[in-house]
Amino acid sequence: MKRKPLIAGNWKMYKTKDDALAFIYAVNLEVPDKDIVESVICAPAIFLRDLVKREGENLRIGAQNMHYAEKGAYTGEISAAMLKSYGVDYAVIGHSERRAYYNETDETVNLKVLTAVKENITPIICVGESLDTREAGTTDAFVKKQVEKAYLNVSKADALKTVIAYEPIWAIGTGRTATPEQANETIMGIRQVIKQIYGSEVSDSLRILYGGSVNTKNVDSLLATSDIDGALVGGASLDPQSYLTLVKAALNKAK
Repeated sequence: MKRKPLIAGNWKMYKTKDDALAFIYAVNLEVPDKDIVESVICAPAIFLRDLVKREGENLRIGAQNMHYAEKGAYTGEISAAMLKSYGVDYAVIGHSERRAYYNETDETVNLKVLTAVKENITPIICVGESLDTREAGTTDAFVKKQVEKAYLNVSKADALKTVIAYEPIWAIGTGRTATPEQANETIMGIRQVIKQIYGSEVSDSLRILYGGSVNTKNVDSLLATSDIDGALVGGASLDPQSYLTLVKAALNKAK
């Protein structure tokens, strides 16, 4: 089945407002048709309103996190309904940095997925292993558990609204990248887990991205594989021309 490629830039805690707006103006008219490639920027929450107001027809804006509660006394947090009220379409959920530094767990990831799909926010669900897990040969079992917990009580119809990003922790911001063969093999395993839960209709349709030091030099080889449907990109998404190179690589995959 042909799946629409998706490139999601994750700006993390970079850029000022002026930097963010300059980026949007530089890429708005250059990204591919949204019906062929999905081009997304996941920006710091403080920029979301400004970016959504200025997003072009083919660019979409995402958040880097969201709370699972609809409302409540959660100082500093942002709900899915708040994001949707601003026109935000995506949210990164369970990024390894959120898990490592801010106590994100498989259980809170699951709660956030359930809330996101309810509010028509597309969750980009991050899973991935440490170097110790990879070297112990238990990557598949570890990632399988993460996927199963993320989709607990998620209906088949809602699962079709999600995206998974496989991001080996040992390859994030380190300059180390899983080989295309390693990444594709693990992603094929993730697709098999989804098939076991929901059947082939969902597993054949669901987009699975690779994240982990993706850049302009390795993106083509990663996207040339059978099961990698795009990328969740950190540093290489900060520069407009670099980002455009990535989405144009996805356009080649879509052809």
